[in-house]
Amino acid sequence: MTDLLEAEGRALKHSAVRTAVAMACVAVAGVLALVGIGFCLWAGYQYLALVSGPIAASLICGLVIIAVAGGFAWLTSRLLR
Repeated sequence: MTDLLEAEGRALKHSAVRTAVAMACVAVAGVLALVGIGFCLWAGYQYLALVSGPIAASLICGLVIIAVAGGFAWLTSRLLR
């Protein structure tokens, strides 16, 4: 009986370590994705600021971000039904 418990404990430890590593990788990927999105938004703002001025660029970028956030909120509400 103790051998079975010992084997189960090793299996649980192995699974816990694998899960922790996977969660850390997902966290790093999420942070990198947010940084990438931030740079894309910044580049879009810089381009729009050259074309239409900084005030209009800020307004356009803000509206695009709000629209994307609203789309994700709507998608989330549809998925949770």
